[in-house]
Amino acid sequence: MTRRETEITDKTAIESILDTCKYLHLGASIDDMPYVVTLNYGYEWDKSDGHLVLYLHTAKKAHLLSIIDKNQNCAFSMECNVEPFFGPIPCRNGMVYESIMGSGKISVLGTTEEKAYGLRRIMKTQTGSDEGAFDERLVSIVGVMRVDVKEMKAKKRELPEALR
Repeated sequence: MTRRETEITDKTAIESILDTCKYLHLGASIDDMPYVVTLNYGYEWDKSDGHLVLYLHTAKKAHLLSIIDKNQNCAFSMECNVEPFFGPIPCRNGMVYESIMGSGKISVLGTTEEKAYGLRRIMKTQTGSDEGAFDERLVSIVGVMRVDVKEMKAKKRELPEALR
């Protein structure tokens, strides 16, 4: 990260971004061709070592799943509270925002229990509640993925003092 003044390292502030954003952009690659898709997500902090885990869902027969089958490396970005601002001259225009970007390993969950757990994490992030059950029929018709995040950076750019 080149602009340290925008970096966020506080876990509570990072969780605020994770709770506010509702989708992310997931990047994967096959045969040196990038592929990016926008997905809803859920998250948790891994109990064993504290790293961020993201849960994603997709169609059971999605192109993304064929890519993951060959290459489990992925990258992601998410942003929220994005608003343009305008300075006194065009080169002083910009955006306020909060964002997280990172990379990790993605895997496809296989068992009904794993998939239902991932779907509950997604519902918690999307709706604020993870109540309710996912029956086997519902779980069987979707693909659920887990991203074990290896690296991430969170940023926040505020409105410049001169424009407040």
